[in-house]
Amino acid sequence: MKTRIRTEAAALWQIAWPVLIGQLATVGMGVSDVAMTGHLSAEELAAVSLGASLWSIILVTVMGIMMAVNAVVAHEVGANNLNKMPHTIRQSLWMGFGVGLIACLLLNAATLIFDHLHIDAVVNQKASQFVHVISLGLPAFGMYRALYGYTTSLNETKPVMMIALAGLGFNIVINWIFIYGHLGMPQLGATGCAVATGLGLWLMLVAMLLWIRRADVYRATYPFTHAEGPVWSEIRSMLKLGLPIGVTYFAEVSAFGAVGLLVARFGVIPVSANQIALNFSSLVFMVPLSIGIALTTRVGQTLGEGDAQRARFVSWVGVGIGLAFAIISATFIMVFRDLIAAAYTSDPDVQKMTAHLLLFAAIFQLSDAAQVTTSCAIRGYKVTRTPMLIHLMAFYGFALPIGSVLGLAPDWMPWHPDTPMAAQGFWIGLVLGLTVAGGLLLAYLQRISSLRVRMAANSGKIAG
Repeated sequence: MKTRIRTEAAALWQIAWPVLIGQLATVGMGVSDVAMTGHLSAEELAAVSLGASLWSIILVTVMGIMMAVNAVVAHEVGANNLNKMPHTIRQSLWMGFGVGLIACLLLNAATLIFDHLHIDAVVNQKASQFVHVISLGLPAFGMYRALYGYTTSLNETKPVMMIALAGLGFNIVINWIFIYGHLGMPQLGATGCAVATGLGLWLMLVAMLLWIRRADVYRATYPFTHAEGPVWSEIRSMLKLGLPIGVTYFAEVSAFGAVGLLVARFGVIPVSANQIALNFSSLVFMVPLSIGIALTTRVGQTLGEGDAQRARFVSWVGVGIGLAFAIISATFIMVFRDLIAAAYTSDPDVQKMTAHLLLFAAIFQLSDAAQVTTSCAIRGYKVTRTPMLIHLMAFYGFALPIGSVLGLAPDWMPWHPDTPMAAQGFWIGLVLGLTVAGGLLLAYLQRISSLRVRMAANSGKIAG
Protein backbone atom coordinates (compact mmCIF):
# COMPACT_ATOMS: atom_id res chain seq x y z
CA MET A 1 0.00 0.00 0.00
CA LYS A 2 2.81 2.42 0.88
CA THR A 3 4.40 1.81 -2.51
CA ARG A 4 1.09 2.51 -4.28
CA ILE A 5 0.65 5.73 -2.31
CA ARG A 6 4.18 6.89 -3.11
CA THR A 7 3.73 6.02 -6.80
CA GLU A 8 0.44 7.91 -7.06
CA ALA A 9 1.77 10.86 -5.06
CA ALA A 10 4.71 11.06 -7.47
CA ALA A 11 2.36 10.94 -10.48
CA LEU A 12 0.19 13.70 -9.00
CA TRP A 13 3.19 15.83 -8.15
CA GLN A 14 4.59 15.40 -11.65
CA ILE A 15 1.48 17.18 -12.96
CA ALA A 16 1.05 19.53 -10.02
CA TRP A 17 4.45 21.15 -9.58
CA PRO A 18 4.64 22.99 -12.93
CA VAL A 19 0.98 23.97 -12.46
CA LEU A 20 1.89 25.23 -8.98
CA ILE A 21 4.73 27.38 -10.26
CA GLY A 22 2.45 28.70 -12.99
CA GLN A 23 -0.34 29.44 -10.48
CA LEU A 24 2.11 31.11 -8.09
CA ALA A 25 3.44 33.24 -10.91
CA THR A 26 -0.07 34.23 -11.97
CA VAL A 27 -1.08 35.13 -8.42
CA GLY A 28 2.32 36.77 -8.08
CA MET A 29 1.08 39.41 -10.48
CA GLY A 30 -1.52 40.41 -7.89
CA VAL A 31 1.07 40.19 -5.13
CA SER A 32 3.40 42.52 -7.03
CA ASP A 33 0.50 44.92 -7.67
CA VAL A 34 -0.37 45.12 -3.98
CA ALA A 35 3.21 45.17 -2.71
CA MET A 36 4.47 47.78 -5.20
CA THR A 37 1.53 50.15 -4.69
CA GLY A 38 1.78 49.55 -0.93
CA HIS A 39 5.19 51.20 -1.00
CA LEU A 40 3.82 54.16 -2.99
CA SER A 41 0.99 55.30 -0.69
CA ALA A 42 -1.86 53.95 1.44
CA GLU A 43 -4.32 55.69 -0.91
CA GLU A 44 -3.01 53.90 -4.02
CA LEU A 45 -2.96 50.61 -2.09
CA ALA A 46 -6.58 51.11 -1.03
CA ALA A 47 -7.57 51.74 -4.68
CA VAL A 48 -5.84 48.56 -5.85
CA SER A 49 -7.35 46.66 -2.91
CA LEU A 50 -10.89 47.69 -3.81
CA GLY A 51 -10.39 47.17 -7.54
CA ALA A 52 -8.76 43.80 -6.96
CA SER A 53 -11.72 42.73 -4.79
CA LEU A 54 -13.99 42.96 -7.85
CA TRP A 55 -11.34 41.80 -10.34
CA SER A 56 -10.52 38.64 -8.40
CA ILE A 57 -14.20 37.67 -8.12
CA ILE A 58 -14.72 37.85 -11.88
CA LEU A 59 -11.32 36.40 -12.80
CA VAL A 60 -11.68 33.34 -10.60
CA THR A 61 -15.26 32.78 -11.75
CA VAL A 62 -14.04 32.72 -15.37
CA MET A 63 -11.29 30.31 -14.34
CA GLY A 64 -13.88 28.04 -12.71
CA ILE A 65 -16.16 28.00 -15.75
CA MET A 66 -13.24 27.13 -18.01
CA MET A 67 -12.19 24.22 -15.76
CA ALA A 68 -14.86 22.23 -17.59
CA VAL A 69 -12.25 21.88 -20.33
CA ASN A 70 -9.92 20.03 -17.92
CA ALA A 71 -12.57 17.46 -17.03
CA VAL A 72 -13.82 16.91 -20.60
CA VAL A 73 -10.39 16.58 -22.18
CA ALA A 74 -9.06 14.36 -19.34
CA HIS A 75 -11.88 11.87 -19.95
CA GLU A 76 -11.12 11.90 -23.70
CA VAL A 77 -7.43 11.26 -22.99
CA GLY A 78 -8.26 8.37 -20.64
CA ALA A 79 -10.61 6.84 -23.20
CA ASN A 80 -8.00 7.43 -25.97
CA ASN A 81 -10.47 9.52 -28.02
CA LEU A 82 -7.70 11.72 -29.40
CA ASN A 83 -9.52 12.31 -32.69
CA LYS A 84 -12.27 14.22 -30.84
CA MET A 85 -9.95 16.59 -29.00
CA PRO A 86 -9.14 19.15 -31.74
CA HIS A 87 -12.83 19.91 -32.22
CA THR A 88 -13.35 20.11 -28.44
CA ILE A 89 -10.50 22.60 -28.05
CA ARG A 90 -11.72 24.80 -30.89
CA GLN A 91 -15.15 24.99 -29.28
CA SER A 92 -13.61 25.65 -25.86
CA LEU A 93 -11.76 28.65 -27.33
CA TRP A 94 -15.04 30.08 -28.58
CA MET A 95 -16.50 29.49 -25.14
CA GLY A 96 -13.50 31.15 -23.46
CA PHE A 97 -13.77 34.24 -25.66
CA GLY A 98 -17.50 34.59 -25.02
CA VAL A 99 -17.20 34.02 -21.28
CA GLY A 100 -14.33 36.52 -21.09
CA LEU A 101 -16.23 39.17 -23.03
CA ILE A 102 -19.33 38.85 -20.84
CA ALA A 103 -17.10 38.95 -17.75
CA CYS A 104 -15.48 42.15 -19.03
CA LEU A 105 -18.86 43.87 -19.34
CA LEU A 106 -20.03 42.64 -15.93
CA LEU A 107 -16.83 43.78 -14.24
CA ASN A 108 -17.15 47.31 -15.61
CA ALA A 109 -20.79 47.51 -14.51
CA ALA A 110 -19.82 46.29 -11.03
CA THR A 111 -17.81 49.46 -10.34
CA LEU A 112 -21.15 51.13 -9.54
CA ILE A 113 -20.88 49.31 -6.19
CA PHE A 114 -18.13 51.72 -5.16
CA ASP A 115 -20.62 54.60 -5.13
CA HIS A 116 -22.52 52.95 -2.27
CA LEU A 117 -19.59 52.11 0.00
CA HIS A 118 -19.04 55.56 1.55
CA ILE A 119 -15.40 55.58 0.51
CA ASP A 120 -13.16 58.53 -0.29
CA ALA A 121 -13.98 60.05 -3.69
CA VAL A 122 -10.35 59.93 -4.87
CA VAL A 123 -10.01 56.24 -3.91
CA ASN A 124 -13.32 55.56 -5.67
CA GLN A 125 -12.10 57.17 -8.88
CA LYS A 126 -8.75 55.38 -8.81
CA ALA A 127 -10.32 51.99 -8.05
CA SER A 128 -12.87 52.39 -10.86
CA GLN A 129 -10.16 53.33 -13.35
CA PHE A 130 -8.12 50.31 -12.25
CA VAL A 131 -11.10 48.02 -13.03
CA HIS A 132 -11.91 49.64 -16.39
CA VAL A 133 -8.36 49.11 -17.65
CA ILE A 134 -7.66 45.63 -16.27
CA SER A 135 -11.01 44.25 -17.51
CA LEU A 136 -9.75 44.42 -21.10
CA GLY A 137 -7.60 41.35 -20.42
CA LEU A 138 -10.56 39.05 -19.62
CA PRO A 139 -11.31 37.77 -23.17
CA ALA A 140 -7.66 36.76 -23.47
CA PHE A 141 -7.79 35.08 -20.08
CA GLY A 142 -10.86 33.02 -21.05
CA MET A 143 -9.13 31.69 -24.17
CA TYR A 144 -5.87 31.12 -22.29
CA ARG A 145 -7.70 28.96 -19.73
CA ALA A 146 -9.19 26.87 -22.56
CA LEU A 147 -5.67 26.09 -23.78
CA TYR A 148 -4.57 25.65 -20.17
CA GLY A 149 -7.15 22.87 -19.73
CA TYR A 150 -6.02 21.29 -23.00
CA THR A 151 -2.33 21.14 -22.17
CA THR A 152 -2.69 20.08 -18.51
CA SER A 153 -5.07 17.26 -19.45
CA LEU A 154 -2.33 15.94 -21.75
CA ASN A 155 -0.05 15.93 -18.67
CA GLU A 156 1.96 18.64 -20.45
CA THR A 157 2.30 21.33 -17.78
CA LYS A 158 5.68 22.86 -18.61
CA PRO A 159 4.21 25.61 -20.84
CA VAL A 160 1.86 26.66 -18.03
CA MET A 161 4.87 27.18 -15.79
CA MET A 162 7.15 28.89 -18.29
CA ILE A 163 4.52 31.26 -19.69
CA ALA A 164 3.27 32.28 -16.26
CA LEU A 165 6.83 32.98 -15.07
CA ALA A 166 7.44 35.14 -18.14
CA GLY A 167 4.14 36.91 -17.47
CA LEU A 168 5.17 37.62 -13.87
CA GLY A 169 8.49 39.09 -14.97
CA PHE A 170 6.71 41.26 -17.52
CA ASN A 171 4.21 42.39 -14.89
CA ILE A 172 6.88 43.46 -12.42
CA VAL A 173 8.83 45.44 -15.03
CA ILE A 174 5.77 47.22 -16.40
CA ASN A 175 4.55 47.89 -12.84
CA TRP A 176 7.90 49.47 -12.01
CA ILE A 177 7.67 51.69 -15.07
CA PHE A 178 4.07 52.84 -14.75
CA ILE A 179 3.39 52.78 -10.99
CA TYR A 180 6.39 54.96 -10.14
CA GLY A 181 6.83 56.76 -13.48
CA HIS A 182 10.28 55.50 -14.52
CA LEU A 183 11.93 55.74 -17.96
CA GLY A 184 10.11 58.97 -18.73
CA MET A 185 6.65 57.41 -18.30
CA PRO A 186 3.91 59.09 -16.24
CA GLN A 187 3.36 57.97 -12.65
CA LEU A 188 0.05 56.08 -12.92
CA GLY A 189 -0.06 54.41 -9.52
CA ALA A 190 -2.96 51.94 -9.31
CA THR A 191 -3.78 52.33 -13.01
CA GLY A 192 -0.23 51.27 -13.86
CA CYS A 193 -0.94 47.90 -12.21
CA ALA A 194 -3.99 47.45 -14.41
CA VAL A 195 -2.05 48.27 -17.58
CA ALA A 196 0.63 45.70 -16.71
CA THR A 197 -1.78 42.88 -15.82
CA GLY A 198 -4.23 43.43 -18.69
CA LEU A 199 -1.49 43.56 -21.31
CA GLY A 200 0.26 40.59 -19.70
CA LEU A 201 -2.83 38.38 -20.08
CA TRP A 202 -2.93 38.99 -23.85
CA LEU A 203 0.78 38.22 -24.17
CA MET A 204 0.31 34.97 -22.21
CA LEU A 205 -2.39 33.88 -24.66
CA VAL A 206 -0.12 34.59 -27.63
CA ALA A 207 2.74 32.69 -25.97
CA MET A 208 0.54 29.64 -25.35
CA LEU A 209 -0.65 29.62 -28.97
CA LEU A 210 2.95 29.74 -30.19
CA TRP A 211 4.00 26.96 -27.79
CA ILE A 212 1.23 24.64 -28.97
CA ARG A 213 2.11 25.36 -32.59
CA ARG A 214 5.79 24.48 -32.15
CA ALA A 215 5.81 21.57 -29.63
CA ASP A 216 5.67 18.01 -31.01
CA VAL A 217 3.55 16.68 -28.13
CA TYR A 218 0.46 18.41 -29.55
CA ARG A 219 0.77 17.01 -33.09
CA ALA A 220 -1.74 14.16 -32.64
CA THR A 221 -4.38 16.52 -31.25
CA TYR A 222 -3.38 19.84 -32.87
CA PRO A 223 -6.56 21.98 -32.90
CA PHE A 224 -5.59 24.67 -35.43
CA THR A 225 -5.59 22.74 -38.69
CA HIS A 226 -8.58 24.75 -39.89
CA ALA A 227 -11.00 27.46 -38.77
CA GLU A 228 -14.30 26.46 -37.19
CA GLY A 229 -17.29 28.46 -36.06
CA PRO A 230 -19.02 27.99 -32.72
CA VAL A 231 -21.25 24.94 -32.31
CA TRP A 232 -23.72 26.10 -29.69
CA SER A 233 -24.89 22.63 -28.66
CA GLU A 234 -21.35 21.63 -27.67
CA ILE A 235 -20.61 24.95 -26.01
CA ARG A 236 -23.81 24.58 -24.00
CA SER A 237 -22.72 21.08 -22.97
CA MET A 238 -19.41 22.42 -21.64
CA LEU A 239 -21.15 25.36 -19.98
CA LYS A 240 -23.52 22.93 -18.25
CA LEU A 241 -20.46 21.37 -16.66
CA GLY A 242 -18.49 24.58 -16.19
CA LEU A 243 -21.10 27.03 -14.88
CA PRO A 244 -21.58 25.18 -11.56
CA ILE A 245 -17.80 25.22 -11.13
CA GLY A 246 -17.80 28.93 -11.86
CA VAL A 247 -20.58 29.49 -9.32
CA THR A 248 -18.61 27.42 -6.82
CA TYR A 249 -15.54 29.58 -7.32
CA PHE A 250 -17.71 32.70 -7.27
CA ALA A 251 -19.24 31.71 -3.93
CA GLU A 252 -15.85 31.46 -2.26
CA VAL A 253 -14.02 34.35 -3.84
CA SER A 254 -17.03 36.69 -3.69
CA ALA A 255 -17.30 36.01 0.02
CA PHE A 256 -13.70 37.11 0.45
CA GLY A 257 -14.22 39.99 -1.99
CA ALA A 258 -17.38 41.11 -0.21
CA VAL A 259 -15.41 41.26 3.01
CA GLY A 260 -12.96 43.63 1.31
CA LEU A 261 -15.82 45.87 0.17
CA LEU A 262 -17.64 45.83 3.52
CA VAL A 263 -14.45 46.57 5.45
CA ALA A 264 -13.92 49.68 3.27
CA ARG A 265 -16.23 51.71 5.51
CA PHE A 266 -13.75 51.37 8.39
CA GLY A 267 -11.03 53.30 6.55
CA VAL A 268 -7.84 52.88 4.56
CA ILE A 269 -5.90 50.87 7.16
CA PRO A 270 -8.44 48.03 7.65
CA VAL A 271 -9.12 47.66 3.92
CA SER A 272 -5.40 47.62 3.14
CA ALA A 273 -4.62 45.09 5.89
CA ASN A 274 -7.51 42.90 4.77
CA GLN A 275 -6.29 42.90 1.18
CA ILE A 276 -2.71 42.04 2.14
CA ALA A 277 -3.85 39.14 4.35
CA LEU A 278 -6.16 37.92 1.59
CA ASN A 279 -3.45 38.33 -1.03
CA PHE A 280 -0.96 36.22 0.90
CA SER A 281 -3.62 33.62 1.71
CA SER A 282 -4.38 33.39 -2.01
CA LEU A 283 -0.69 32.83 -2.69
CA VAL A 284 -0.51 29.94 -0.21
CA PHE A 285 -3.81 28.56 -1.55
CA MET A 286 -2.16 27.92 -4.91
CA VAL A 287 -0.47 24.77 -3.56
CA PRO A 288 -3.66 22.81 -2.68
CA LEU A 289 -5.34 24.30 -5.76
CA SER A 290 -2.55 22.98 -7.99
CA ILE A 291 -2.85 19.57 -6.35
CA GLY A 292 -6.58 19.81 -7.01
CA ILE A 293 -6.07 20.63 -10.70
CA ALA A 294 -3.78 17.60 -10.98
CA LEU A 295 -6.47 15.56 -9.21
CA THR A 296 -9.12 16.58 -11.73
CA THR A 297 -6.83 15.39 -14.51
CA ARG A 298 -5.78 12.13 -12.82
CA VAL A 299 -9.28 11.18 -11.67
CA GLY A 300 -10.76 12.07 -15.06
CA GLN A 301 -8.17 10.03 -16.94
CA THR A 302 -8.62 7.05 -14.60
CA LEU A 303 -12.39 7.11 -14.96
CA GLY A 304 -11.99 7.45 -18.73
CA GLU A 305 -10.04 4.18 -18.57
CA GLY A 306 -12.96 2.63 -16.65
CA ASP A 307 -11.13 2.07 -13.32
CA ALA A 308 -13.43 3.45 -10.60
CA GLN A 309 -11.53 1.77 -7.78
CA ARG A 310 -8.23 3.40 -8.70
CA ALA A 311 -10.02 6.75 -9.19
CA ARG A 312 -11.13 6.58 -5.54
CA PHE A 313 -7.58 5.77 -4.46
CA VAL A 314 -6.19 8.66 -6.52
CA SER A 315 -8.73 11.03 -4.97
CA TRP A 316 -7.81 10.28 -1.38
CA VAL A 317 -4.07 10.35 -2.01
CA GLY A 318 -4.49 13.85 -3.43
CA VAL A 319 -6.62 15.02 -0.50
CA GLY A 320 -4.03 13.63 1.92
CA ILE A 321 -1.22 15.53 0.21
CA GLY A 322 -3.25 18.74 0.39
CA LEU A 323 -3.92 18.33 4.12
CA ALA A 324 -0.26 17.57 4.84
CA PHE A 325 0.76 20.80 3.13
CA ALA A 326 -1.92 22.71 5.08
CA ILE A 327 -0.30 21.75 8.39
CA ILE A 328 3.02 23.14 7.14
CA SER A 329 1.52 26.36 5.77
CA ALA A 330 -0.49 27.03 8.94
CA THR A 331 2.66 26.74 11.05
CA PHE A 332 4.61 28.99 8.68
CA ILE A 333 1.98 31.74 8.71
CA MET A 334 1.67 31.75 12.49
CA VAL A 335 5.44 31.97 13.02
CA PHE A 336 6.28 34.52 10.31
CA ARG A 337 3.15 36.68 10.14
CA ASP A 338 4.95 39.86 11.24
CA LEU A 339 7.62 39.47 8.57
CA ILE A 340 4.97 38.75 5.93
CA ALA A 341 3.14 41.97 6.81
CA ALA A 342 6.36 44.01 6.68
CA ALA A 343 7.19 42.64 3.24
CA TYR A 344 3.95 44.09 1.86
CA THR A 345 3.85 47.54 3.41
CA SER A 346 5.99 50.03 5.31
CA ASP A 347 2.99 51.49 7.19
CA PRO A 348 3.27 50.31 10.85
CA ASP A 349 -0.48 50.46 11.49
CA VAL A 350 -1.25 48.38 8.41
CA GLN A 351 1.51 45.94 9.40
CA LYS A 352 0.02 45.41 12.86
CA MET A 353 -3.50 44.76 11.63
CA THR A 354 -2.26 42.51 8.82
CA ALA A 355 -0.29 40.32 11.25
CA HIS A 356 -3.44 39.89 13.35
CA LEU A 357 -5.60 38.87 10.38
CA LEU A 358 -2.96 36.36 9.24
CA LEU A 359 -3.67 34.40 12.43
CA PHE A 360 -7.12 33.62 11.04
CA ALA A 361 -5.54 32.71 7.70
CA ALA A 362 -3.40 30.16 9.54
CA ILE A 363 -6.44 28.70 11.29
CA PHE A 364 -8.38 27.98 8.09
CA GLN A 365 -5.53 26.32 6.20
CA LEU A 366 -6.73 22.76 6.89
CA SER A 367 -10.36 23.37 5.96
CA ASP A 368 -9.37 25.40 2.89
CA ALA A 369 -7.07 22.63 1.63
CA ALA A 370 -9.77 20.04 2.31
CA GLN A 371 -12.48 21.89 0.39
CA VAL A 372 -10.39 22.65 -2.71
CA THR A 373 -8.82 19.20 -3.13
CA THR A 374 -12.08 17.33 -2.54
CA SER A 375 -14.09 19.57 -4.88
CA CYS A 376 -11.46 19.14 -7.63
CA ALA A 377 -11.49 15.37 -7.18
CA ILE A 378 -15.30 15.40 -7.43
CA ARG A 379 -15.04 17.40 -10.69
CA GLY A 380 -12.93 14.57 -12.07
CA TYR A 381 -16.13 12.52 -11.77
CA LYS A 382 -17.88 15.18 -13.91
CA VAL A 383 -20.06 16.09 -10.93
CA THR A 384 -20.30 19.82 -10.29
CA ARG A 385 -23.77 20.72 -9.00
CA THR A 386 -23.52 19.32 -5.46
CA PRO A 387 -20.15 21.01 -4.73
CA MET A 388 -21.72 24.24 -5.98
CA LEU A 389 -24.64 23.93 -3.54
CA ILE A 390 -22.28 23.11 -0.67
CA HIS A 391 -20.15 26.18 -1.35
CA LEU A 392 -23.18 28.46 -1.68
CA MET A 393 -24.51 27.25 1.65
CA ALA A 394 -21.13 27.45 3.40
CA PHE A 395 -20.28 30.98 2.31
CA TYR A 396 -23.69 32.61 2.00
CA GLY A 397 -25.40 30.62 4.77
CA PHE A 398 -22.54 30.75 7.28
CA ALA A 399 -19.46 32.83 6.39
CA LEU A 400 -20.99 36.13 5.27
CA PRO A 401 -24.01 36.24 7.64
CA ILE A 402 -21.92 35.42 10.71
CA GLY A 403 -19.10 37.68 9.53
CA SER A 404 -21.51 40.57 8.98
CA VAL A 405 -23.00 40.24 12.45
CA LEU A 406 -19.57 40.19 14.08
CA GLY A 407 -17.93 42.71 11.76
CA LEU A 408 -20.69 45.30 11.46
CA ALA A 409 -22.63 44.73 14.74
CA PRO A 410 -25.94 45.92 13.23
CA ASP A 411 -28.41 47.29 15.80
CA TRP A 412 -31.37 45.50 14.21
CA MET A 413 -29.92 42.06 14.94
CA PRO A 414 -31.20 40.38 18.14
CA TRP A 415 -27.62 39.58 19.08
CA HIS A 416 -24.52 41.47 18.07
CA PRO A 417 -21.23 42.61 19.66
CA ASP A 418 -21.24 45.88 21.58
CA THR A 419 -18.87 47.34 18.99
CA PRO A 420 -18.16 46.21 15.41
CA MET A 421 -15.25 43.77 15.20
CA ALA A 422 -14.53 45.06 11.65
CA ALA A 423 -12.17 42.87 9.58
CA GLN A 424 -11.58 40.45 12.47
CA GLY A 425 -15.29 39.61 12.67
CA PHE A 426 -15.50 38.90 8.96
CA TRP A 427 -12.48 36.60 9.09
CA ILE A 428 -14.06 34.61 11.94
CA GLY A 429 -17.03 34.08 9.63
CA LEU A 430 -14.73 32.95 6.81
CA VAL A 431 -13.08 30.39 9.09
CA LEU A 432 -16.49 28.92 9.96
CA GLY A 433 -17.64 28.90 6.32
CA LEU A 434 -14.54 27.09 5.09
CA THR A 435 -14.86 24.53 7.89
CA VAL A 436 -18.45 23.75 6.87
CA ALA A 437 -17.46 23.46 3.19
CA GLY A 438 -14.47 21.23 3.91
CA GLY A 439 -16.40 18.83 6.12
CA LEU A 440 -19.36 18.42 3.75
CA LEU A 441 -17.17 17.97 0.66
CA LEU A 442 -15.06 15.29 2.36
CA ALA A 443 -18.25 13.38 3.15
CA TYR A 444 -19.56 13.80 -0.41
CA LEU A 445 -16.30 12.62 -2.00
CA GLN A 446 -16.45 9.47 0.14
CA ARG A 447 -20.04 8.90 -0.97
CA ILE A 448 -19.61 9.43 -4.71
CA SER A 449 -16.29 7.58 -5.03
CA SER A 450 -17.68 4.55 -3.17
CA LEU A 451 -20.89 4.66 -5.23
CA ARG A 452 -18.91 4.57 -8.49
CA VAL A 453 -16.92 1.58 -7.24
CA ARG A 454 -20.12 -0.29 -6.37
CA MET A 455 -21.67 0.57 -9.74
CA ALA A 456 -18.57 -0.69 -11.55
CA ALA A 457 -18.54 -3.88 -9.46
CA ASN A 458 -22.17 -4.56 -10.24
CA SER A 459 -21.54 -4.21 -13.96
CA GLY A 460 -18.30 -6.20 -13.81
CA LYS A 461 -16.18 -3.33 -15.14
CA ILE A 462 -13.62 -2.81 -12.38
CA ALA A 463 -10.20 -2.76 -14.01
CA GLY A 464 -7.45 -4.87 -12.56
